[in-house]
Amino acid sequence: MKDILEYTDYRQYIADYYADRKAKTAFSWQEFAKMAGFSSPVYLKYVSEGRFNLSAEAAARVASAISLADFECDFFVEMVKFDHAKNDDEKRAAFSKMVSIAESHKAKIVDGESFRFFEDWKNPVLRELAPAMPGAKPLAMAHACRPEVSAAEVSETLNFLVKANLLQKDKDGNYIQTDKVVTSGPMNFAPLALRGLQRQMGEIALGAIEDVPQNERHFSGLTLGVTREAYKKIVQEIADFQKRVIAIATSESATDEVYRLNVQLFPMTKKSVNKG
Repeated sequence: MKDILEYTDYRQYIADYYADRKAKTAFSWQEFAKMAGFSSPVYLKYVSEGRFNLSAEAAARVASAISLADFECDFFVEMVKFDHAKNDDEKRAAFSKMVSIAESHKAKIVDGESFRFFEDWKNPVLRELAPAMPGAKPLAMAHACRPEVSAAEVSETLNFLVKANLLQKDKDGNYIQTDKVVTSGPMNFAPLALRGLQRQMGEIALGAIEDVPQNERHFSGLTLGVTREAYKKIVQEIADFQKRVIAIATSESATDEVYRLNVQLFPMTKKSVNKG
């Protein structure tokens, strides 16, 4: 099976560990549970299926039963914390510790850079802006950003984008994109990173209402009464629309300005509207 540092889902790790042991010996869920100090013979089976959770103390027992090394045990416990976190701050704290443990042992969490990319609005903006400003220094890029940032922040962001292979430098020192489009992909933690980015972009959008001339921005909205089935169709229509927008934007290699498109569809009432 894969090294534990390649996992982000502790339930999948437990399932894979069991399958690996089962393929080699007469290992059973009952034996696994007993090794970890559980009285129920199917407790860990249910944990792997998402029906039960592990406490922090139980996570340490499971890690010991699997004979994980010290740093691997810490990583497993943080995976459990990440899965059970009650809010975004707790999730970020656990995931940051996972990344730190992995990096300190010369490993890399799958899609870790992708998570970091979607955490900060400067990453997608500078990924688009830097190639459009050949020869520009970080200070010039900082002044071009809206809202304005510092040259140090630009330098830090560019270094990350190059390290994550989201930008490359050509022989003249100019930045080029490795891919035209970056998506969140199938990350287990994509919603966490994207929620943070969407909050930031939403705040920037509010500022743009006052700070950006009306002929340089477009804001519009609809208030609709819909069924659940209509909602699903609208969501699919939005997804198809976004693909068409991407096709238009990527059909030309030049960039005059970096824009952000927010598409928001959210309820303004509770589900009990027709249940009176």
